[in-house]
Amino acid sequence: MRDILPDLRARCSDGVPFALATVVAVHGSAPRDPGAVLAVDAAGAVVGSVSGGCVEGDVYEVAREVLAGAGPRVVSYGISDDEAFGVGLTCGGTIEVLVRAYATAAEREDLAAVLDLIAADLPVAEATVLSGAAETGARLVVRPALTSDIHDSHDTPGTLGSEGLDAAVTDDARGLLAQGHTGIQWYGAHGQRRMQEVAVFVRTYAPPPRMLVFGAIDHAAATARIGSFLGYRVTVCDARPAFATQERFPTADEVVRAWPHAYLESTEVDARTVICVLTHDPKFDVPLLVAALRTPAVYIGVMGSRRTHRDRLARLRAAGVDEAHLARLASPVGLDLGARTPEETAVSIAAEIIQHRWGGTGRPLGELSGAIHHPGGPTGRGDQGTAFAPS
Repeated sequence: MRDILPDLRARCSDGVPFALATVVAVHGSAPRDPGAVLAVDAAGAVVGSVSGGCVEGDVYEVAREVLAGAGPRVVSYGISDDEAFGVGLTCGGTIEVLVRAYATAAEREDLAAVLDLIAADLPVAEATVLSGAAETGARLVVRPALTSDIHDSHDTPGTLGSEGLDAAVTDDARGLLAQGHTGIQWYGAHGQRRMQEVAVFVRTYAPPPRMLVFGAIDHAAATARIGSFLGYRVTVCDARPAFATQERFPTADEVVRAWPHAYLESTEVDARTVICVLTHDPKFDVPLLVAALRTPAVYIGVMGSRRTHRDRLARLRAAGVDEAHLARLASPVGLDLGARTPEETAVSIAAEIIQHRWGGTGRPLGELSGAIHHPGGPTGRGDQGTAFAPS
């Protein structure tokens, strides 16, 4: 959604009717994850993608039918010998796509409120009925409990059809939102759990994850650029005023002048945060890493030679850090790509972060067999790949 957010907001504000196709489930290998969207407006203009081109033509036709009044639909696309180069996924997977229209001013206003929250980096979840006893396309917007920002008085606009279902989905959506997970949940018609009468797709929009880059060196500038490209909210921190300037790091969301460990102890770090320590100076590294290893950060990468790393480990042990915590360090940072320049090193670091997130091998795809796209969500937990059919 974020990649076409400006286009969708423009259509809502300009009063342009459009249909939105959303990937709600993926089985096997597929080019886009649940939550990928494609929009088709009344003039036939298209933005976004649900399959990287495999089935876009058919989705376009379905979207035009829905926009003309056919009603929300869930369509499935897969592959067989007969359809591999027809309306199917040549990558071998199956996707389920929800297509619904935003034809009226009221529908676009409701969506615009969600888009405004996403644009402001405020957490929000959108629950939509896919099948079962409730009406397909029924929609409920869920905000975190006890929020103090805008839209508090409209915490859960919309309804899925019953008070019990709304309550159950609201509770579960808040849990998914806190974890940053998207997927299909199953309920009874009145919200009963452990029943499979109603399929509800819950799409969560959490603020972008953070990348904290310590050390205002040329490698940090390249790492900040690729971090922004990957969708992270990037902070560069260094204690030296001459180096920690916005001019040197124009792509960073913020540049902080502070002792690294002091800043890290004062800022928010969650389980999606990645930390890149590029200082390779013990007076900065050791107190910073002691602080970093106390956080729930998902990745802590540290630059330096193997000799520097051995010395760093000895200093950290002397500071009281145990082996279990030391094992969390990705050091020397990055995958072995033969990188030489700061830009190549940044690609190496980014590759390791992606590998760590999705559980990849780091080996050339040509040497491997099986699915190219790893199933499931981060670290293979399956949070992005919930099947549409009940299991």
